[in-house]
Amino acid sequence: MTETLTLWRPTGPKELDLVRASGWRRWPPRLPDQPIFYPVLNEDYAVMIARDWNVPASGVGFVTRFEVDAAFAARYPVRQAGGDTILELWVPAEELEEFNDHIVGTIEVVREFR
Repeated sequence: MTETLTLWRPTGPKELDLVRASGWRRWPPRLPDQPIFYPVLNEDYAVMIARDWNVPASGVGFVTRFEVDAAFAARYPVRQAGGDTILELWVPAEELEEFNDHIVGTIEVVREFR
């Protein structure tokens, strides 16, 4: 059995629609001005972004959770974006397709804010 790493991603409605269209299995390609895909390492940080950033920007914010092959994920650096628990996994945009190939199971919505 594959050891997995649990990751969360605060998501707006447009990105979530693309995840849904993938059958809840893949993250969409990054936009040209988004060189990094950064899921986060804890749910509290994802909640903060979904609630405090996504809701004002688009009226709704979602927190998603997914598993990725831990050995594969270890190739990417963890970056501290603030306090001790503000941790992100930095995946270069050009490697997102390969990253998606290592998602185990499906991407699920665990919280919604309006």
